[in-house]
Amino acid sequence: MATSSLRRLSSQINRIPSLSPFTKSILTRSSATASAKVSDRIVKLSAIDPDGQKREIVGLSGHTLLKALTNNGLIDPASHRLEEIEACSAECEVSIAQEWLEKLPPRSYDEEYVLKRNSRARVLNKHSRLGCQVVLTKDLQGMVVAVPEPKPWDIP
Repeated sequence: MATSSLRRLSSQINRIPSLSPFTKSILTRSSATASAKVSDRIVKLSAIDPDGQKREIVGLSGHTLLKALTNNGLIDPASHRLEEIEACSAECEVSIAQEWLEKLPPRSYDEEYVLKRNSRARVLNKHSRLGCQVVLTKDLQGMVVAVPEPKPWDIP
């Protein structure tokens, strides 16, 4: 009974358009963990590291791509202290392979703003996404992402 209530709540939360993908994942995470074993939530991804080496990484459905990348040592956890978009410095920017772009929800206004603000060319690459805003699902099994070199902090 409790699991069905959590699932109903989860579906209602996902229908609220004003919530960011990260906020939705936090709110629905409890229902995902209550209804599925960890082994059922595993999402295997391929990541191209800054040296051009392809690495297989593992994340969990309902968690962010950023969490999977930091847990696998591809992004320094200290470089991205908060997963909220308001505090984002685009340190978790990744490039998503073309064939996976349409499987992701579109970028939010806030995500586009952060990406444009932190782009040196001020031109937005259509493959660029923030790892903190991409919530993993089973549909993303096998997704390929490229992790660029860490950006140096801008010093005034």
